[in-house]
Amino acid sequence: MPIAENNTIQNFLDYLKFQKRYSQHTITSYQTDLLAFFEFIQLQFDGVAIKDMKASFIRTWLASLKEDGISSKSISRKISSLKSFFKFQLKQGHIEASPMTTIVSPKHSSRLPQYVTESSINTLFDHVEFPANWEGKTERLLMQVFYQTGMRQAELITLKETQLDPGNTAIKVLGKGNKERVIPAEKNLMNALVEYRHAKRSQWEQFDSSVLFVNAKGKKLYPKYVYNVVKKYLSLVTTIEKKSPHVLRHSFATHLMNNGADLNAVKELLGHSSLAATQIYTHNTIEKLKDIHKKAHPKA
Repeated sequence: MPIAENNTIQNFLDYLKFQKRYSQHTITSYQTDLLAFFEFIQLQFDGVAIKDMKASFIRTWLASLKEDGISSKSISRKISSLKSFFKFQLKQGHIEASPMTTIVSPKHSSRLPQYVTESSINTLFDHVEFPANWEGKTERLLMQVFYQTGMRQAELITLKETQLDPGNTAIKVLGKGNKERVIPAEKNLMNALVEYRHAKRSQWEQFDSSVLFVNAKGKKLYPKYVYNVVKKYLSLVTTIEKKSPHVLRHSFATHLMNNGADLNAVKELLGHSSLAATQIYTHNTIEKLKDIHKKAHPKA
């Protein structure tokens, strides 16, 4: 890829990082999409200057993605990346018009988020035995925090000791865009977190003090480890297809909605920037109501 394009991409990524304050995960996704696009343009058209980019070139790339079996959802994300990129170029005066104006995202069926039933959650915490060592202590707390707070995986991994507020039985969470929100914590959970914080000092003389949760070596947790922990324990209590930290976040939100929580309150607890992102959980609630109606109503 020409140096000029590399610099243009990097300037855009810097804009996302320092001005939009996007997470590193999101920035990496944009970078991956843009590099893949320009590599394709280089191979297929021997390179095209950004100012000369046409919608037809972009459609050729999107068609190749579809032929390769890339899902509509992934293609939509890549289109979104390109739209943001060219919008930035337009803002910077590098192009006179965006080639994305006539590009339409493919339609894809919206699937309801999967979640674990309340009975399965009760089985997990009431009957599953966690190892009686540091790993077991950490793993149980991870599962509890995910389900009882609805935190994202990245938020939990980077959670600091100072973000615990035992006096108000609450946890301060730094979410996407460095937006802080406060999540109430059940008293027993808060006591367990405070005890865990103290136990670290008895377990090691030196440990990673920048975060609350650490592994058996006193080091910060890494995403793959956390994912595997969640998958391992959910596999013991549920047969749903997805078994990830985000499923516990979905379970948190769905159970709140099923038990009558206000939609705006759930939005704040999840740290969503708009109500639209939270409304999908109302569909799960409606599905439950339909099921109840079907089983209980004489004319259903």
